[in-house]
Amino acid sequence: MKRSTINTIMAQADDLIRHYGFTLPPFASWSPDEFKSRAASARHVIDARCGWDITDYGAGRFDEMGLFLFTLRNGLLGDLQRGGGMCYAEKLLISRQDQLSPMHTHVIKAEDIINRGGATLIVELFGSDDAGQFAEDRGGTVWCDGIRVDYAPGQKLRLAPGESVTLRPGDWHAFWGEGGDVLIGEVSTVNDDETDNIFRDPIGRFARIEEDEAPTHLLVSDYRTWLA
Repeated sequence: MKRSTINTIMAQADDLIRHYGFTLPPFASWSPDEFKSRAASARHVIDARCGWDITDYGAGRFDEMGLFLFTLRNGLLGDLQRGGGMCYAEKLLISRQDQLSPMHTHVIKAEDIINRGGATLIVELFGSDDAGQFAEDRGGTVWCDGIRVDYAPGQKLRLAPGESVTLRPGDWHAFWGEGGDVLIGEVSTVNDDETDNIFRDPIGRFARIEEDEAPTHLLVSDYRTWLA
C-alpha cells in the first residue's frame, strides 16, 4: 500500500470514529517525530502494539480485502500466560461495505465483535476439526449478546448496530459490511497479531508499504524500524 493512501485512510477513519461519538486517545495524534521523542514514556504503547493498523493482507486490494484497526489498549502476552495483570485488549475497527476480512481463527484470543454503528456487519462462521483446522462441514456455538447460538457451517450472522457476537478459539470467521461501512468494537483477551492470527488461506497479516510520502502517524508495524 502507498503511504499516501494509508494517510488518507487514517483521516477518513478518524472522521467516522468521531461521527459515532468516539475519540481516539492522545497518542493517536502524535507525529512520527513526537512519537520518537516520547518513546521512553510510551514504552507500553510500543511493546503492546497499541495504535494505528491498516492492512490489505499483502494482497494489494484494500477496497476488496482489507481492514482498518486501532488498538486502544492491550496487555502483554506474559500477563496472560501467568494469569495476572492486564489480560485484556480493546480495538476499534472499520469494515467498509463489501470489504472482506478473510477467514481466520485464533489460538489464544477470545473476542467480542460489536457493531458500534453504521450498516449491518456480516460474520460468516465455520467450525474446526479435531486438530483445530478449518472444517467446511462443521459448525459450532457462539454467544450473541449473551444468548447461545448454534451455527451451521457457513452460517452468516447479521449484526445490527448495538449487537455483538462472542468468538472463541476454533470459531473460524470472516466479516464485512453490508449496505455501508461499519464501525466495530473488539473487546478481547490479550491481542498478539504477529502470532495469533491463523488464516485459512496463505496471506499476510500486515501490508507492505510503498513510501511515496511521509507518514502522518506511525502504524504499529512501523514501530520496530522507526522507534528502534
